[in-house]
Amino acid sequence: MNDVYILDAVRSPRGRGKPGKGALSSVHPQELLAQTLNHLAERSGIEKGDVQDVVVGCVTQANEQGACIARNAVLAAGWPHEVTGCTVNRFCGSGLQAVNFAAYGIGAGHQHLTIGGGVESMSRVPMGSDGAMLDGHNMALRAKIAMVPQGISADLIATMQGYSRADVDGFALGSQQKAKVAIEENRFDKSLFAVRDADGQVLLDRDEHPRPTTTIDELGGLRAVFKDMGATPMGANGETMDQLALQRYSHIESIEHVHTAGNSSGIVDGAATVLLGSKDYCDAHQLKARARIIATATAGAEPVIMLTAPAPASRKALAMASMEASDIDLWEINEAFACVPMLTIRELGIDPDRVNVNGGSIALGHPLGATGACLLNTALDELERRNKQTALITLCIGGGMGIATIIERV
Repeated sequence: MNDVYILDAVRSPRGRGKPGKGALSSVHPQELLAQTLNHLAERSGIEKGDVQDVVVGCVTQANEQGACIARNAVLAAGWPHEVTGCTVNRFCGSGLQAVNFAAYGIGAGHQHLTIGGGVESMSRVPMGSDGAMLDGHNMALRAKIAMVPQGISADLIATMQGYSRADVDGFALGSQQKAKVAIEENRFDKSLFAVRDADGQVLLDRDEHPRPTTTIDELGGLRAVFKDMGATPMGANGETMDQLALQRYSHIESIEHVHTAGNSSGIVDGAATVLLGSKDYCDAHQLKARARIIATATAGAEPVIMLTAPAPASRKALAMASMEASDIDLWEINEAFACVPMLTIRELGIDPDRVNVNGGSIALGHPLGATGACLLNTALDELERRNKQTALITLCIGGGMGIATIIERV
């Protein structure tokens, strides 16, 4: 395999994903991604026509995010018609998977310059807009595997691991506090660009979701949002969602619902892109790489509990790189729910001080299809800021999957 170099990476600020209320809710998702592509090209100085493919993650591919948002964003950005685009969906891992797919063409020697990234406008295309649950409403599949909503899976993990409400709230508070410091110290500024409206006026230049004044008492006062959902009938015989989950985990008497809006990832709008190149392209155009991708992996896990695969995916990537978890300087573990990074830290024996050092999706938000690329942005900038060498980015994925990518500064 040829070396795959990361030449640059940029992202939009993350706006609140509320229709008509978030700062980015007036921006069509194609235009949001188009601005991200143009900022990447402008900053890196590449010839746009040299890009051989743009691979984009997007989870809810319906309505304004339907058709092929990657190709449409390339056209909306005014790039040459010869530049192609492809849209992929690996649920919450889509943005990182898009980067990995873009890297594979270079690694195989078929391409020399590609872009991977993602976009999600959750204010304009809410979750569920595609009309499909995780199982695509296939009742035959549902009879075999009851893939309950992820929040119930998160509460099931917390119950099995013995994580209390205080534990997950404490983790969430840490995410907010670390993000507060990162924002105050301008740690995100290297990757961020200001999103503008059609008249050139700035709509948003900083992440909109963090709540830096959050207290543990405020977190403790929030209701467990998945408790009522767990009591909702879903099965063919009227079984509730909790009951369906417990059919697979019959040794558990009941699910303790501990996750809230405060210790789960935020609903936001956002986009991110990563520019990848081969050694030959970098040499020919006198471009300096910032890092290289040294390993990628995906892993499957039991699909009812669903969110436990970041650890096995990370182990696979580490094995490919002949590394141990202790060799990684910085970890970005997506905070879909507080229990996910908590479990991954426990299973891999990671030093918590190396994990999500600038906060995570609980504080900053989780723009589904873009998050993996956002996390890679954050990891790359922080490696440079701290003068460290290696980072591992990993996310849990609906349906019982995980994804991991290891990068190394050059």
